[in-house]
Amino acid sequence: MLTLAAPWILLILPLPWLVWRFAPPYHDQSQALRIPFFHRVTQAAGITPQKGSVVLHRSRLQITIAVTIWALLILALSRPEHLGEPIVVETSARDIVLALDVSGSMDERDFKAPDGSPQPRLDAVKQVLSQFIEHRDNDRMALIVFGTRAFIQAPFTQDLQALTGFLEQTQPGMAGPNTAVGDAIGLAIRAFDASQVDDRLLILLSDGADTASHMTPINAASIAKDRGVVITTIGVGDPKGSGENRVDLDLLQRIAKTTGGDFFFADNGEALNSIYTQIDAQTPRLVEQKSYRPRQNLSHIPLMVSLVLLMLSITALHLKNRKSNHRYE
Repeated sequence: MLTLAAPWILLILPLPWLVWRFAPPYHDQSQALRIPFFHRVTQAAGITPQKGSVVLHRSRLQITIAVTIWALLILALSRPEHLGEPIVVETSARDIVLALDVSGSMDERDFKAPDGSPQPRLDAVKQVLSQFIEHRDNDRMALIVFGTRAFIQAPFTQDLQALTGFLEQTQPGMAGPNTAVGDAIGLAIRAFDASQVDDRLLILLSDGADTASHMTPINAASIAKDRGVVITTIGVGDPKGSGENRVDLDLLQRIAKTTGGDFFFADNGEALNSIYTQIDAQTPRLVEQKSYRPRQNLSHIPLMVSLVLLMLSITALHLKNRKSNHRYE
């Protein structure tokens, strides 16, 4: 489809005709020969002298070429464009942060692999979480790992394959042996500051009690609520353990309740898989559709045609003048 980006430029198309129609003719001064007895000469020649000047006239071909060049220049200024077929682009309308506890206790082998053998908690979590990420096609997601300190393992991205790669690189104890749930929530809040969407979800998984945070998890959850962040918490591990090995289910429940999120507990791989399936169903993929039509500028075509016509007309006039000069020699 052809269209004009600046069609209003066509309004000046009749400008040369308006000038020719209403403006006075152009007077060109030239040298003249003064002779004595001017009136006698004109009487003898039968000419009546009068004031005035000669108005040059152009041939129809010259006028046609000039009008064509003018029209082509105006057409080029109006920027003709070729519109392509509409292209629809889907962008994520929800940002999700995955906060994963990688403290030393995540190396406990109290989960069962598909073959029934003991499996470290973190390995079971990574398997289930990889499937969850795979189903979030076109969502923007980020990965935070925390132990004694919290770190951004992967910033917000729609390249979920790369995100899965960063997840696979996580190891128990890589962020320290302790658990800083409050710091992980605070870091997620800062990560969401760069988000341009209103729907923000933090999925936090931990297997221990908060023992290393600089900010209490409940205070961090209150700030998250004020920033529009919903926190879904998942507890894994042994709630009857002691110290770092005891998962604080009460704390995770309070965090989720503060922000209006959900709380889940999983003590094996099947339960964990069921939880992420439920989260996936409760948070369907949100997308915003934006459509645009690619534009190809065609202004160079009438511009080149007008240039060719101009060069041809100048060449023709030059050859015509040379022939006329040869006749008088």
